[in-house]
Amino acid sequence: MTEPPTTPLRVLLVDDHAMVRSGFAMVLSVEDDIEVVGEAADGIEAIEQARATHPDVVLMDVQMPRMDGIEATRHLVADDLGHVVIVTTFDRDDYLFDALQAGASGFLLKNAGPEQLLDAVRAAGRGHALLAPEVTRRVIGRMAGEAAWKEGGDRAERPEPAGLAHLTAREREVLVLLGRGLSNAEIAADLVLGEATVKTHVSNVLAKLHLRDRVQAVIYAYEAGLILPTEE
Repeated sequence: MTEPPTTPLRVLLVDDHAMVRSGFAMVLSVEDDIEVVGEAADGIEAIEQARATHPDVVLMDVQMPRMDGIEATRHLVADDLGHVVIVTTFDRDDYLFDALQAGASGFLLKNAGPEQLLDAVRAAGRGHALLAPEVTRRVIGRMAGEAAWKEGGDRAERPEPAGLAHLTAREREVLVLLGRGLSNAEIAADLVLGEATVKTHVSNVLAKLHLRDRVQAVIYAYEAGLILPTEE
């Protein structure tokens, strides 16, 4: 008995340079599990296209006319119009910091290879995030660290978030390892578990804490004080 066909991931390309959009489209369109459903040249068009095409993933540039990619991301995430992956030329902490605050599920630099682009689209389409680049961990650490420590005081004096009480001991361990940026395979090795079991624990953590993806799990772990901003 043959497996039923999987519905392709629907992708919207947003960049003010037509050649960049064409390049991304060429890489993505040859994949059986990915379908490019639209293009936009600025943030306003991105929102319009997202409402019309219902993408699973939006590849979003940052610097664009009329409305930039950060502001567009805020609108798309607020209206649940797709998972946003920022794709930018500039390796700048402020862009990445603002993008993650706006709700982006991850980012890539435009000099990334085709395999990284495909990995990012597939990860975002599954509700995960691409956290591999070291700068992402640096930015998330900065963002969560500022949120957790801006009021000052000893971490021991700060009450734990109520949501942690809903986690089992194992799920709490998984959240800590998510906070350190580990993949499912790395978590499985660390806890001596199967990857399928880890995947279930990760899904339970996200559901119980009402988190959208692994980026939010990393931030939550920092804000909850489970990971120090300076911890490796």
